[in-house]
Amino acid sequence: MHAVPLAPSPRDFDPATNGEVLVAQLRLWARSLGFSQIGIAGVDLAAAEPGLQAWLEAGFHGSMDYMAAHGLKRARPAELVPGTLRVVTARMDYLPAAMPEGWQAIGFERLQRPDAASVSLYARGRDYHKVLRSRLQKLADQLADVVGPFGHRVFTDSAPVLEVELAQRSGIGWRGKHTLVLSREAGSMFFLGEIYVDLALPETAPVVAHCGTCSACIDVCPTQAIVAPYRLDARRCISYLTIEHDGPIPEPLRAAIGNRIYGCDDCQLVCPWNKYAQRATLADFDVRETLAEPTLLQLWAWSEADFLRLTEGSAIRRIGYGRWRRNLAVALGNAWRDSGDERIAQALTGARDAATPLVQEHIDWALAQREVD
Repeated sequence: MHAVPLAPSPRDFDPATNGEVLVAQLRLWARSLGFSQIGIAGVDLAAAEPGLQAWLEAGFHGSMDYMAAHGLKRARPAELVPGTLRVVTARMDYLPAAMPEGWQAIGFERLQRPDAASVSLYARGRDYHKVLRSRLQKLADQLADVVGPFGHRVFTDSAPVLEVELAQRSGIGWRGKHTLVLSREAGSMFFLGEIYVDLALPETAPVVAHCGTCSACIDVCPTQAIVAPYRLDARRCISYLTIEHDGPIPEPLRAAIGNRIYGCDDCQLVCPWNKYAQRATLADFDVRETLAEPTLLQLWAWSEADFLRLTEGSAIRRIGYGRWRRNLAVALGNAWRDSGDERIAQALTGARDAATPLVQEHIDWALAQREVD
């Protein structure tokens, strides 16, 4: 993360006279860097504070203690980075360019195959943190070439930033009932990034929400993690359980995880707006060969050295080999229950003695699944 201290600096830039021109130029620069949309948000997010506080008090953040530690700073950009006047928000589409039409149906079909490993679409290519952060900094550098040195800080899912709220206020899209940002032109298959700036750029207008009475995302969630429209209990969310959570996966939720070993796309696969999802323009998000059509047994056969080598530069690598094996053990247990493939029991049994206590416990659970009615 690149940071420049926010401090007064002389500049010729006058937002009152050429702010709109500068925002238009920002959009052109952003497009050349692989971004699809740029917005400008103000920093008064006070209206979002009660909802954030209630979410934290309900414990919906689970073991993500950093969310509670930062508290309401997430809703106060000028406290996080003193001097901030505006937030430049950016959208970058990530649906792999080679993904065929009907990708949503293909995703659901894969979930029905016990032997297949399901990895969230966003994680099948290069780590988005690396891609967005460097390109956001290039965008800030181009802006500095025009206005002179200015205070700024770049973020990509990397600090107490209320990303969805800022994206919504700046017109990137609206908050869907699954809590993700939705766009009429791009669905929800995109990353968000921000540049906190001390420039009084003209704000861009929010858009109208278009979820209506649709509840498809709520209805499809395997673990009922969307407890109400616009309200997610992360403790039940498969993305949280397989990525953020570092302990045992709660037993009552393991069967519902199915073959999802890293993240979950169900609420996006079912969303009608994702028929408009845009393909990525960057090769960074092309699907890695090892993650194109992997089976659970193929991935279970990876050693730790294999894992580190084959996930280099990938978002998957950050969960570590232990969580990776834990997730695979759960998925293999579900596959063992559903298919009765003896190779699964043999692979689990053969790996048990060398496994960590955490993974052993999940292996034992997995092997017991064939006994479950």
